Amino acid sequence: MSAPDLLNITKPPEWMTDGLCAEVDPELFYPEQGGSTREAKAVCTGCEVRAECLAYALAHDERFGVWSGVSEHGRRQPAARRPATDVDEWIREHADTGIEQ
Repeated sequence: MSAPDLLNITKPPEWMTDGLCAEVDPELFYPEQGGSTREAKAVCTGCEVRAECLAYALAHDERFGVWSGVSEHGRRQPAARRPATDVDEWIREHADTGIEQ
């Protein structure tokens, strides 16, 4: 087993500290299977870095959790690979529609 490469640890993007998610328990954004994502999505609704968050999640193929108010199910939709310029428009069109994931 080799030692971890500590020289290539990536620093999180600065916008992450501006997200409302930084002010709440991170577990909220990673519910157990079948658990509600409602509270996490509510936090994201008022966040000023939603566009950056969604772009990051898509670019880094984030497969778990709620990012920008969109669950992993919503991000797997084919159109998710090409989000609209307006993140709010994209979320209205492609995010989960009341079905808790």
